[in-house]
Amino acid sequence: MIPSVVKNKIVPVLLALLRITIGWHFLYEGLTKIFNPAWTARPYLEGSRWIFGDLFRWMASGDTGIQIINFANEWGLTLIGLALILGIFTKFASWAGITMLVMYYLAYPPFGGYSYGAATEGNYLIVNKNLIELVCLLVLAFTRSGQFFGLDQLIKKKKPVEEKVPVKEEDIKPAEINRRRELLKGLAGLPFLAGFAGAFIKNILQPEVDGVSSATLPQVTYKHISDLKGELPKGKIGNLEITRMIMGCNLISGYAHARDLLYANTLFKAYNTDQKILETFHLGEMAGINTSFITNPNFPVFHKYLKLYGGKMQTICQTYLPDDNFFGDIDLAIANGATMLYIQGGVADHYVREGKIKELASAIEYIKKKGYLAGCGGHALEVVKTCEREGIPTDFYVKTFHHDKYWSAHPEAERVEFSVDANRYLDHNKIHDNMFDLFPVQTAEYMKEIKKPWFAFKVLAGGAILPKDGFRYAFENGADFICVGMFDFQIVDDVNTACEILSDLKERQRPWYT
Repeated sequence: MIPSVVKNKIVPVLLALLRITIGWHFLYEGLTKIFNPAWTARPYLEGSRWIFGDLFRWMASGDTGIQIINFANEWGLTLIGLALILGIFTKFASWAGITMLVMYYLAYPPFGGYSYGAATEGNYLIVNKNLIELVCLLVLAFTRSGQFFGLDQLIKKKKPVEEKVPVKEEDIKPAEINRRRELLKGLAGLPFLAGFAGAFIKNILQPEVDGVSSATLPQVTYKHISDLKGELPKGKIGNLEITRMIMGCNLISGYAHARDLLYANTLFKAYNTDQKILETFHLGEMAGINTSFITNPNFPVFHKYLKLYGGKMQTICQTYLPDDNFFGDIDLAIANGATMLYIQGGVADHYVREGKIKELASAIEYIKKKGYLAGCGGHALEVVKTCEREGIPTDFYVKTFHHDKYWSAHPEAERVEFSVDANRYLDHNKIHDNMFDLFPVQTAEYMKEIKKPWFAFKVLAGGAILPKDGFRYAFENGADFICVGMFDFQIVDDVNTACEILSDLKERQRPWYT
């Protein structure tokens, strides 16, 4: 057992160390924000979900409000940190720190192993760094921690003396020594503050990557949601309202149509982590996009998005027809909660090319019998022609569509129908993952007569065409909707571009079939 005398000496030291270390952390959090003119709490607040998400997003909605919040975070953290290190006004500083940590915790509660919203240092189960510091500050608030090696002991009120007690001359010297000791104890935080200053200045001069902390999110360089210039128009298929531009799923799946760039798939997968995919869905929906193409392997992270963010995004699932379980992928898409279903373009190309029209028709009919809108995809225009000629009861089409006025498009004389998902040739004049609508003029002409909704995809030819060019070409030549694969940093610009083009379609001749 530890003797009580030793305990009485150790406990004040430990409380002082606890106070100083928490103060160090608060001070660093505050100063890094003050010295970073680009820092703002806005993305942190806007990313918050859970039951208080609406409140935090409202707090970030106005310019004046966010300026006040930024100031409160920067200087609140800084002053709390200084007070704790020096041990001055410790009780007030502790309660102020507790208040801030409660807000941080409620913005991103670590429930069920999830981080609600933005990226954090990791996934926790209820207890995280914010909660631990909060409990530590409660301990400091209910103890005399500021009087242990802090300035609070020098400014504490002394009890009034009722009558003067004569002081013996021999007692004066010990009293002076005691006062010096008390003064040195009270100033014990100063060396720590000096050490912090030296380390912080060195860190500023030689910056390194900092961890994502309580209310610290890296300031992104792409356009903010407040930069939106309009609301995406919608069309209807059946009873479903769908934005004219929807999100693609290749980029979040790690699939890159990158011609001869061998590293692109790996790069996409490295960038689009699960957390980044959650943020991408969230940003897309905040920008007004209400529907996304999806595959069955995407549903686990999509369901996580719906749960964490309260998302309302609709899905159009592309389904496959494996030989060993023909309807299995369709059943799985229905079980996963897909809003609409269609037969994936490469699959439909294969069945039409092989003359398996009845099998393709049975898949469409199976989807419809299950009570879902059913579409058919295709790279080859012959897929749409066959469905129309054979009376396959599709509700919509998903057809590639882009012009061929870009550098890597191979000569028209070398284009062969059904070759998009076939061999990749090393001959620059032949296909090598570089074209997806081989005959765009014929597509536009034929689709004029089709009285069903048409989703155009690959409208940018896998990144070879600028959005303002590809979007206009697709809409002016008859597409009712466009599917666009987007990284998170492209979403706001793409929505603005689509809104601008949809407001000025002077050349469009095909009626809207939605």
